[in-house]
Amino acid sequence: MASEKKREDDPTASVSAVNNPTVALLCYCASSILMTVTNKYVLSGMNFNLNFLLLCVQSAVALLAIQTCKTIGIFQYRDFKLDEAKKWFPISLLLIALIYTGSKALQYLSVPVYTIFKNMAIIVTAYAEMLWFGGSNVSRMTLFSFGLMVLSSIIAAWADIQHALTASSSTTEAHSSISTLNAGYTWMAINCFCAAAFTLSLRKKIKVLGFKDLDTMFYNNLLPIPVLLAASLFLEDWSSANLEKNFPPEQRLTIISVMVFSGMSAVFISYTQGWCLRVGTSTTFSMVGALNKLPLSIVGLVFFDAPVTFGSVSAIICGFVSGIVYTLAKLQQSAKAQLLPTVAPKA
Repeated sequence: MASEKKREDDPTASVSAVNNPTVALLCYCASSILMTVTNKYVLSGMNFNLNFLLLCVQSAVALLAIQTCKTIGIFQYRDFKLDEAKKWFPISLLLIALIYTGSKALQYLSVPVYTIFKNMAIIVTAYAEMLWFGGSNVSRMTLFSFGLMVLSSIIAAWADIQHALTASSSTTEAHSSISTLNAGYTWMAINCFCAAAFTLSLRKKIKVLGFKDLDTMFYNNLLPIPVLLAASLFLEDWSSANLEKNFPPEQRLTIISVMVFSGMSAVFISYTQGWCLRVGTSTTFSMVGALNKLPLSIVGLVFFDAPVTFGSVSAIICGFVSGIVYTLAKLQQSAKAQLLPTVAPKA
């Protein structure tokens, strides 16, 4: 009883949870799954082409939510400062590139294939971190996990193409399906490089400016809004006919509600994103995409009618195993680092 009382009164318990990388990664995992599912629902519409508008709504709703929480005293973060905004703006541009290319890839690819190909960002991030931040060398086990990631991506692409060819009733339909997949793979490749650039740049800028998690969330939602709104107004079709296609009367309320809900999801993903980078490394943060692959892929198979084939299931399993191998490799690497002496022995 005394020990339980002591734990309840111990303020370090909550502090240790806040600084625990495992807790941060699990929270980010859950929020990223929620975000992907809501985005896929909106983007899976046959005629939806207002990606910038969707992203703008998400940022606006998220900003409104966190500002409301600050106003009523739930939490606090630093006030807007122009000089800080100028320094943070390049990060916002990278974030816009990341979320836009991700939305385009998700629009053309199924949820399982999308999550499998996100693994490629881990490889890019790992080598970039090693070159730019003096990260540790890639071990044999890590290299093996990278090989599994590449293999799972190849299997997923092969299964996707085979299904597109066999499910098509004509050559024209098959050609159209392959073109759609190629567009998705192209956007996915661009997204992987954007993800690596954003993750590494965000980590560096957080340390330079001394941002806390809530500060990062505030600027990550505020600064993209004018850029996304301008991009939507000038680059997307706002004609009444196109709006009718994007928001058909029978689904209009549902689509708008999901867009707003996805904005609330962005609150959690923005916060946990900064949280993960503060308490862990950028490569480990990127690894969340591999560890949440299995539940996210199952959601995609069940709710979005993704093709269930031997190839697609094999790719999911291979991708998930690669995540486990990578995690074990990082744990092994961390254990070795702890065994090394941190100071030179005295003569």
